[in-house]
Amino acid sequence: MREQSSATARSTVTAGLTLGALGVLAFSMTLPMTRVAVRDLDPWFVAFGRAAGAALLAVVYLRATGARRPSPAQWRRLAVVALGVVVGFPLFTSLALTSQTSSHGAVVVAVLPAMTAAFAALRAHERPPLTFWLASGGGLVAVLGFLVTSGAVHGGPGRADLYLLAAVALCALGYAEGGMLARELGGARTICWALVLALPVTLPAALLAGPSPAPATGWAAFGYLTAVSMFLGFFAWYAGLAKGGIARVGQIQLAQPVLTLLWSALLLSEPVTPASLGAAVVVLGCVVLTQRARQDRRVSFHHNDGSLVAVSARSGTRTPAA
Repeated sequence: MREQSSATARSTVTAGLTLGALGVLAFSMTLPMTRVAVRDLDPWFVAFGRAAGAALLAVVYLRATGARRPSPAQWRRLAVVALGVVVGFPLFTSLALTSQTSSHGAVVVAVLPAMTAAFAALRAHERPPLTFWLASGGGLVAVLGFLVTSGAVHGGPGRADLYLLAAVALCALGYAEGGMLARELGGARTICWALVLALPVTLPAALLAGPSPAPATGWAAFGYLTAVSMFLGFFAWYAGLAKGGIARVGQIQLAQPVLTLLWSALLLSEPVTPASLGAAVVVLGCVVLTQRARQDRRVSFHHNDGSLVAVSARSGTRTPAA
């Protein structure tokens, strides 16, 4: 029975990592696409318009699946998700990328996995071991070192950097809270309800900013941000966080800055040096180390009845937490 439970737990974590990787692949194009979109469209429209458009897709999905409405407590937590990933991250990245490149944005976004793990420890009561944090820190240093030495950073921190830091902090909070809620609502319904909850804010703001004449490339980038970055990508991402653990799956994002640079080279003609391949190997090696690091034996999760349940990371068994 214990071997079967352990095999089930490993299978669940593997599924979570796979879904998380799909989410990271989708999100890795967000900064380049935002950069393309804000060249021709108002950044406030890009931020709120993509959220409003994704909310309309969410309404269709929720109706088609007959989704049950969240409880009052879940609505309050969905407000945190909406603040972080529906409003905060799109708004601040759109403002930042009007004056900075997506490569520069990748420098600051590189701290997102570590900040997500910190919020997971605070909000989801996950306690990764020391080896996990060391591998995570090693990946962060590798990414930042590569980006700095490759010339992605120019000058000191400015207003755009402050926007990006605010975006990362809010996004990490939204990831952690959304990953917890996805255990109750499912990944797709978590982002859908968050989008719907924010619609009374995002739709008027988008209409107020108003679309402007733009070439097809600008609208294509906006379409990607709406359908993938703001909608479908979260289906996989939140499901992955719920299945594999917020801190563990969140570290897959260490590969995202390198992927973002590659997309920036393809879409925006930014140069990519051969050193990027070496950096990618180092970063992916650190990701592997974070996944091999054993979680603590007991990790506490809140259930929607307010109780605490401790889940054994090795066997997958559940017992009431003290």
